[in-house]
Amino acid sequence: MADAVVDYLIIGAGIIGAALAAEIARRKPGARILVAEKEVRPAFHQTGRNSGVVHSGVYYTPGSLKARFCRDGLEETRAYCRAQGVAFDPRGKLIVATDAAEVQRLDGLETRAAGNGVACQRIGQRDLHRLEPAITGLEALHIPATAIVDFTGVTTALLAEVQDRGGEIRFNAPLTRLDAQGGAYCATIGGRAIEAGRIIACCGLASDRVARLLGLDPGIRILPFRGEYFVLPKALSQVVTRMIYPVPDPALPFLGVHLTPMIDGTITVGPNAVLSLTREKYGRFSVAPADAADALLYPGLWRLLARHPGASLNELRGSLFRRRYLALVRKYCAQIRLDDLRTYRSANRAQAVAPDGTLVDDFLIKTHGGVTAVLNAPSPAATSALPIARHIAQSIL
Repeated sequence: MADAVVDYLIIGAGIIGAALAAEIARRKPGARILVAEKEVRPAFHQTGRNSGVVHSGVYYTPGSLKARFCRDGLEETRAYCRAQGVAFDPRGKLIVATDAAEVQRLDGLETRAAGNGVACQRIGQRDLHRLEPAITGLEALHIPATAIVDFTGVTTALLAEVQDRGGEIRFNAPLTRLDAQGGAYCATIGGRAIEAGRIIACCGLASDRVARLLGLDPGIRILPFRGEYFVLPKALSQVVTRMIYPVPDPALPFLGVHLTPMIDGTITVGPNAVLSLTREKYGRFSVAPADAADALLYPGLWRLLARHPGASLNELRGSLFRRRYLALVRKYCAQIRLDDLRTYRSANRAQAVAPDGTLVDDFLIKTHGGVTAVLNAPSPAATSALPIARHIAQSIL
């Protein structure tokens, strides 16, 4: 016999799970909603460890879910933060080209920005120096709408809304078992039996494992990529006022080492992207045997590395040698010195990889029967959380 009966069980209290629970609560007044989180608090992993950037949508393939949801998510996140009193600061961003090859890549980014309806301005050295005197580059794209925010604060506000509408949030409550019972499901959550009419998993770094537990074939493997951040000393807290990004490699899903003024007034430097041997631990040399085996025994990993050997080696060098990391920053900000890179925090990005080594580029959501799993939701997922929630709710309600 079940300890509790709910209409909707949302697994995971990151920003996507919180946004989905709030969306369902608004659409279905009186619905019995339970958000189950295995950690001790919300936003414990990716949501609470990212750069805090509300992206504009300039990078993504026009027509993709990423492009659509990011563009809508920027405006919706701004409005939600205003309504909830969560800090939101539209600082703007500069994508800086430091050599001729990067200048050429700016053409493609400018075209994508136009295709995605993102307002931007191409500027030269003089205007770049006027906007950010400490930054050196040949040209740049100026994107005024890009903002910084406290994503943990957004998540907390969403969960409070769920509770205000009668929903329940449980922490220290991992999913360990699921059984189908007629038209419902019996889930073991934190040692308690929960009968649920519908289950939606928003599990980030554990999304493929939870999908299998729910009876879904994910068709991909989550590989964790560790991103290491540094923070600048207080004396450099005004070195830039906007976010400063390099021109990304179009063959890779990572945006490169950037300078980000954070909502708390500090400036972070990072992240890089190095394969991690643990999904949910953050010590530099942490290893979880099951996670390491999942990654190292997956053919898709080795096919991925074979596709991008140079980039993989460069990221590893940046992790092992701080001077190499510094060199990436000094390409556009020569004022920063080695001693200015103070250890901050690290984060693991959940990247879905197909068996053939292909990186899953877009958001990936699968539904079978009464079970839905968000399988791939890397950046800009935090920016896009409200539209992602609406998209899922429209498909299942």
